[in-house]
Parts: sequence; C-alpha cells; structure tokens
Amino acid sequence: MLDFLRQEGVSETIVREIEDFRAKWPTAGSLSHRIPSPRYLYYGKDIWEEAVTALLCGENLLLVGPKATGKNVLAENLAAAFGRPSWDVSLYINTDAATLLGTDTFADGAVSLRKGPICQCAEAGGFGILDEINMAKNESLAVLHATLDFRRIIDMPGYDRIQLHDATRFIATMNYGYAGTRELNEALASRFVVIDMPAITSEGLVKLLTREFPDLRPAYAEQFAGLFQDIQKKCDGGELSTKPLDLRGLVAAVRLMRAGLEGNRALELGIVNKSFDDFEKQLVSDVIRARLPEVLTGADVFV
Repeated sequence: MLDFLRQEGVSETIVREIEDFRAKWPTAGSLSHRIPSPRYLYYGKDIWEEAVTALLCGENLLLVGPKATGKNVLAENLAAAFGRPSWDVSLYINTDAATLLGTDTFADGAVSLRKGPICQCAEAGGFGILDEINMAKNESLAVLHATLDFRRIIDMPGYDRIQLHDATRFIATMNYGYAGTRELNEALASRFVVIDMPAITSEGLVKLLTREFPDLRPAYAEQFAGLFQDIQKKCDGGELSTKPLDLRGLVAAVRLMRAGLEGNRALELGIVNKSFDDFEKQLVSDVIRARLPEVLTGADVFV
C-alpha cells in the first residue's frame, strides 16, 4: 500500500509518518487476519493526503458523498495502509447500544461481558468502519459520544471503564438521499472531520479497470470509463436517477464479458437492468449505443 501511495504522488513526508505509526503500534499476530487486503484501490492524491493527515492527528473521519465515490474502498484502504485490524459495523434502524458495545452473557458459571465490535476495536487499537452512519438511530449512536471525542473512553455500566488504545480510529461513511437515512446529529458530526468525496475521475476509473483486468485493451478501458462518466453527467443533470450509476455493476459487466457473454448483454445485466423504469432503461441503452458497437465480443475487449 505504501508503494501505491508513492505512485499516486502522496507526499513522502506523509508516507514516512505512516511508516512511523506502523512501527510504533505493530499489530498483534492474533489480529493479523483483520488487516484488510484490498481488492480495489482508491485513486486520488488529494483525498489520500487529507484522510491520512487527519488520522495521523488522532481525528476520526466521516466520508460523505454520493453513490460510487469510493467511500468504503477508501476506508478499507486506510486500514490496510496503516496496518491496523479493522471492524466493519453496518448501521441500520435497529442498531442499538448492545449491538455496538456488547451485552451480558453467561459463561463458566458467571455473568460476563460479551464485547461488541466497538469495544474490541477500542482495545485492540483497530480502525472501526461505521458504514452508513446516518441510517442508525441517534439514540443508539449517542453511546459513542465519549468514545469519539477527547475522552476516548467506553464506560460500560457494571464493568470497568475501557480506555481506547492510542492507535484506535473510527471511519464513518454516509450517503445523502438513500431511503431510511436521516439528518446526522450535530453532536455526533462534531466528533469527526468530514471529507466530501468527489466522483471518481476518468483517469482513476481507467486505472481501476486496468488493475482489475490486466488483459483489458486500453481503448476499451477508456470507453468504459467514458461510458460511466456519460451516465454520471446525465444523473447530475437530472435526466437519470442514480440507479444505473453503479460502478460495481460496470466492473461486473466487464467480468461477464471476459467470461464470454456478449458485451451489450453483459452491460444490460450490470447497468441497464439496475433501473426498473422502462423509459430510463431505454435512455441508458442509448448512452451505451453511443459509446460501443452493437455487437461486442470478449475478443474485441480483451487482448
């Protein structure tokens, strides 16, 4: 990961500080399986420098942005770059304090605390990834206030106070406008530094596709990146909903092409059919036709 950061042009001073962080707080061998090995990499020098600097300063991160901006990819990449074990917590309407912190359990003839992911992360010096933080109830997240601010403690009623490890950080992600989301509590938001995630650039998308598919022809890597940008522009202009703006779907479609499925049929499965409105499907199909030939085979796309 550090070599990748250097390739992206991240400041050498920042990279050396990450190395110092890793040397100061090595991860125990029993937790090495929790250090992510990212399949996808986040491309964007400025965002990398902002995020890494914030974490080095002991801050928690809130990654905010629309669909397909790489929030979860960046969160996973950061844990890998710092060499920290990570705990992924998916937040939703029924998330409560017991889900986050832990609850009583009966073991060996006594009542003990079965620690939740937040407590485990706090003690191990891990990176806690709080996914879609604005889908959880404010009441449940209020238990994290002391954890996320300068106190850095978890006070469990009936048990000892848990002091956060010096290497512990929390990275939250959120989308605006998704069904079930709500306005983030101001007290909670104040405990994060916020990065507004930009849309992936065409250059970054080409890099992502080329890394995932080394045998992809450069001309088609640029065409697929351009197709995604075209759909994004139509979403930004209000011509399309964000349903067909699906980066995972594009990657899946290219993967289906490599497996032998005709290209336009693969794109229907990965992108077009993500919309359930016939008129919108036709608009997306028209965007694809403007970019790609009517018949597209794997031999055309791959070397």
